[in-house]
Amino acid sequence: MLTGRNTATETDGSDALWIRDLSQIETLYGRLVYLAGLRNPDSGRYEHFGCAPGTQSSLTVSRHLKRIHETIFRDWVTLSLERKKADIELYIATVDQGDRRLLVDAWLRLTPYKNLVPASVQGPERQRHISDFEAILGLLKNLYGVASPDPAA
Repeated sequence: MLTGRNTATETDGSDALWIRDLSQIETLYGRLVYLAGLRNPDSGRYEHFGCAPGTQSSLTVSRHLKRIHETIFRDWVTLSLERKKADIELYIATVDQGDRRLLVDAWLRLTPYKNLVPASVQGPERQRHISDFEAILGLLKNLYGVASPDPAA
């Protein structure tokens, strides 16, 4: 099971393969980071190293990854703020980043969490993700002793 729901039974067999791979990523937030990283910012399509761009298989892969990204994002949005914070802290603990203050500072300055939202998600879900993440960042900023981000950095 990938998330709180049995996502594998809600999708077809092809999605189950992606879900198996994604289940190796321990956190929901990490899965969002991974999936958003597969989305080409120029085309909006999801690309995977195993598929040549423009082929029918790449279009199929893009559709599957888009659907999985949307499902995981909606699972993420429904978590309580406390569970999101715990998930993000676990993600931070697994990131190969020596100084957690630098990571939180970069998130404050660069706002990468805004790019994790699937393109099809608009309105309240998008805004809830951003406002919840910014609230968690405020807590993490205090927890790790991060000064206000330097806009010139």
